[in-house]
Amino acid sequence: MTARSALLLLPLLASAQTYTVHLDKNVTIQMRDGVKLSTNIYRPARDGAPAPGRFPVIMERTPYGKLRAQPLADYYVPKGYVVIVQDVRGRYESEGRWIPIKNDPNDGFDTVKWIAGQPWSDGNIGTAGTSYGGATQHALAISNPPNLKTMIPVDAMSNFGRYGMRHNGAFELRWFNWVATLGNSTVTQSAAAASLRAAVDPAAAPALVDMGTRVREYVRGLPFRSGTTALQHAPDYEKWLIEAMSHGDYDDFWKSHGASVVDQLAVYKDIPIYHITGWYDSWGNSVANLNYIELKRTKKSQQRLIIGPWTHGGQGLSNAGDAQFTPDAALAFNDWRLRWYDRWLKGIENGVDKEAPVKLYIMGGGGGHKTPEGRLMVGGHWRDEQEWPLARTAYTPYYAHANGTLSKTTPQQEPPVSFTFDPRNPVPTLGGNVSSFGTLGMMGATDQRCTPAIWLCADSRPLAARNDVLVFQTPPLDAPVEVTGRLIVKLWASTDGPDTDFTAKLVDVYPPNKDYPAGVDLIVADSIVRGRYRNGSGKAALLQPNHPYEFTIEMYPTSLVFQKGHRLRLDISSSNFPRFDVNPNTGEPLNNNRRWRIAQNTIYMDAQRPTRIVLPIIPR
Repeated sequence: MTARSALLLLPLLASAQTYTVHLDKNVTIQMRDGVKLSTNIYRPARDGAPAPGRFPVIMERTPYGKLRAQPLADYYVPKGYVVIVQDVRGRYESEGRWIPIKNDPNDGFDTVKWIAGQPWSDGNIGTAGTSYGGATQHALAISNPPNLKTMIPVDAMSNFGRYGMRHNGAFELRWFNWVATLGNSTVTQSAAAASLRAAVDPAAAPALVDMGTRVREYVRGLPFRSGTTALQHAPDYEKWLIEAMSHGDYDDFWKSHGASVVDQLAVYKDIPIYHITGWYDSWGNSVANLNYIELKRTKKSQQRLIIGPWTHGGQGLSNAGDAQFTPDAALAFNDWRLRWYDRWLKGIENGVDKEAPVKLYIMGGGGGHKTPEGRLMVGGHWRDEQEWPLARTAYTPYYAHANGTLSKTTPQQEPPVSFTFDPRNPVPTLGGNVSSFGTLGMMGATDQRCTPAIWLCADSRPLAARNDVLVFQTPPLDAPVEVTGRLIVKLWASTDGPDTDFTAKLVDVYPPNKDYPAGVDLIVADSIVRGRYRNGSGKAALLQPNHPYEFTIEMYPTSLVFQKGHRLRLDISSSNFPRFDVNPNTGEPLNNNRRWRIAQNTIYMDAQRPTRIVLPIIPR
């Protein structure tokens, strides 16, 4: 069976639609410490009353308000499932104090225990949820409850001391936006409810809503200190944000947050899991390169992986940023998930467990014309695979050269290249692996060219034209090149101070055509490393000025065919704002600097210190 046919397969041998929906609203379930969590229970019904009998359960625990999960109930309850949707602790109608994911292992366990004891439950419980709702699933698996039978974590927030919040020492400012808007990445009607719930004094709730409209101002004015903004009226949020922004070392603060899968493998429940993410998802590295690989290695139950061309939560779309893909890139999500739940919660032998363990969308091949919607036609196709990363990968170093070329040729005695990094003029973020970005910028595959409409851009120049961006690119390719897998840069560099950042970005350079006379510089992936965390995220160590170090920068994974006539490009710089906070180059404690300094940063490209990107090339 091909990946395309599996994704489009109608739910044969699936649950028949025979029920209506009965809602028990705002049922309170008491946790072990006495806190009560508000829960909506959607049950199969007939003739206006709950249907007799016991049913399997699909549960979602969310910080975004129970009503946002109504479509989950509308789809699955008529097919013979009970759907449970719960506000996590400290959010909306649930009691308690909000600390992200910290309490969710115990709260999830207690909720599952309660569900299993209800007369309408047959004891088979599965989970659903995206992003934070994916994190609550991982937290639940870490608590190892007896009745949990399967999970489908989508774009799951996890391992966030490594990637997703802290990122090789840098802080992802989408989390500043998330907290400043109290979990509403754009200020919506629900912002008022979230603010009222978070505020110690209800009179301060409008000030919290107003702060959420001024995120750009605050990220431009970092660091962020206690008691200086309206967020002091939501002290749980302020305390956590300041600690997360100040805490760079990968220690128990991050490992014990509740969804650190790779640190809890020994206790993580051994059940079938379908891991879902996108090439432009903000959690793609954790999902594909950490969770799937480690659970596949350590567990006996089936672990499945699907990666599409999506941005965060974009499984139902066939576009991401400026890029347009083929129509089948959009997943028929509920029909597809139903087969998985039917197999593991109802025991229906529908063949889903016999399908390929990995499904990938291979981007590229679309021709590069402009669609009627104004997007770049990138194209692509689905492909089944037997493992991740792919066993047939040819890991191929492409070396940076002082003349700006990128090639397989090992450099010899080439001179280093230095540039000036002014933290008060950072390189703007133009797309990439971001989410919860709100007004801070764009997501996904975007052209790396400024326009005056972008708030951080002062002109319309390509980012490549900036003096603090070093560009290394191949000649036009004489044949297509498929890059599928992990993207790792080995960067030899130094700085003249105690600390700085280095960024890396992989770009697909499209040649000019009638729709795009200047071509397109399409971002594929990017990443960063903070100098003091060059030895890994365990413990900081400041840099020795002007001493060359080899830095490892792992981008998020990808799968893309660079077409004939395109160029592979590697961009090196020292900022990518507001995707990441800007390093002041002073070596002061994180989120507590009072000074800024301009850094002179140097990249080395010689035989002893070869800067290169190791590309996972898939043989044609």
